[in-house]
Amino acid sequence: TVDPIGLVTVRDRGYLLATRSGEDRTYRLSRVLAAEELPEPAERPNRVDLDRIWRDRSARFLSGGDHVTALVRVDPARREELLGTVLAVRAEDPDTDGWPRLEVTFQDARHAEWALWRLGTDAEALAPRSLRSALRERAATLAARYAAADPP
Repeated sequence: TVDPIGLVTVRDRGYLLATRSGEDRTYRLSRVLAAEELPEPAERPNRVDLDRIWRDRSARFLSGGDHVTALVRVDPARREELLGTVLAVRAEDPDTDGWPRLEVTFQDARHAEWALWRLGTDAEALAPRSLRSALRERAATLAARYAAADPP
């Protein structure tokens, strides 16, 4: 059960700002599968500054955790898909082949690997080396599994 405070839109994405058991919570609307109105009233402050709440929560989120900043290249057709997975875009420049080269921040190393793996050959991790190595090892494992023409 959550107590809704309000809705905000950031980079074309909707978020529900709420509390749950007195703790701040932020939910991306595209990930909410179901909602139901309960008979008891929600607890909500009388005056709400949604911009301030969003800024405060975003700052807390970005300052905590094991965030990973990566330099990536991405096919322009998949750029928005990549941006939908990152916490922040720190820089963006065109590469020589027209693909954007972005410096982006992910929640952690596992999140960075997942986000780039799902883009397949439409993205390339340039740095950090650890991310590039993790993706290379994952690809090598998959290639080895499918090396035989027929399954065992």
